[in-house]
Amino acid sequence: MSGGARPGAGPSGGSPNGPAAVDRSAARFLGLGAVLGFFGVLAGAFGAHSLRERLAPDLIQVFETAVRYQLVHALALLLVAVLLERRPSRAATAAGWLFVAGTIVFSGSLYALALTGWRILGAVTPLGGLCFLAGWLALALSGIGRAEV
Repeated sequence: MSGGARPGAGPSGGSPNGPAAVDRSAARFLGLGAVLGFFGVLAGAFGAHSLRERLAPDLIQVFETAVRYQLVHALALLLVAVLLERRPSRAATAAGWLFVAGTIVFSGSLYALALTGWRILGAVTPLGGLCFLAGWLALALSGIGRAEV
């Protein structure tokens, strides 16, 4: 990720937090997105090849939902990284962290539910969904706040 001047940036070429902070955030979300993508594909393969015979069909569906949301939000993190590199904003940074939190809480609780059968774990899943929704709103705000008239 480059550390050069960005359009609309201050005299130092960076965001209010400085160019190095923006580069670190973009790199951090790029890395997190790639790692979550890797483990999402790994979990999908594990579910398809190792769990089909071991879990009830409804729990397989739960597991697949966890994988799907993890992969979608891994890609969203890659988008956030690109956005932060090109047009840094606090809203985009917030979106990235909300996507990370959502993945941990939403997908994590569904993985745990599917593997243990403990239905009570589904009670925390909506909190992860709220993180996802807030992340998408923050991402939208990062674009709206920078739209040119």
